[in-house]
Amino acid sequence: MEPEALARLVEEFARLPGIGRKSARRLAFWVLKADQAGVDRFADALRDVKRKIRFCDTCWDVTEDSPCAICRDARRDESLLCVVEEPSDVLAIEATSEFRGRYHVLHGVLSPLDGVGPDDLKIRELLARVRESAPREVILALNPDTEGDATAYYLQKLLDPVGCIVSRIARGIPVGGDLEFADTVTLSRAIQGRERLHG
Repeated sequence: MEPEALARLVEEFARLPGIGRKSARRLAFWVLKADQAGVDRFADALRDVKRKIRFCDTCWDVTEDSPCAICRDARRDESLLCVVEEPSDVLAIEATSEFRGRYHVLHGVLSPLDGVGPDDLKIRELLARVRESAPREVILALNPDTEGDATAYYLQKLLDPVGCIVSRIARGIPVGGDLEFADTVTLSRAIQGRERLHG
């Protein structure tokens, strides 16, 4: 029989998203084998993230100081506003070094089946921000799934009367992907989102 302390740790790890019982048990045994200093660093990191991390009052990204570093950066293009689902999406886009505008994090997408409606997201804050700062373009960088599409459509309807350009990031075949293995929806979107080549 598993010792109670170990079983509790497995239970806690299993509550993490994407972690099943096997992975939770493997992580618990990693903690058990680690030296005390390593476990203390891990515990301190967990405590620090809860104590120090908050949401930016402007864009709702994670930060230690509000406004966050991106919102404070005067070199960013205020006329471009990229709307994303989660703070992790900001990190993904920033890693490309392609976007130099501002962000707005919704903290989810519309999902009636899960009980997530407009009031559960940072949509009211987005509309107030767009009215106040009047960006030239709002880019909807939402996941290309049913909920992401529904949220993009809903936001487009709300933003159209404001008078800014509303765009959606391109979708299609990933770099290095083979057409024969792509599903029909992805192929359709790739063809619809094709770009003109200039010679």
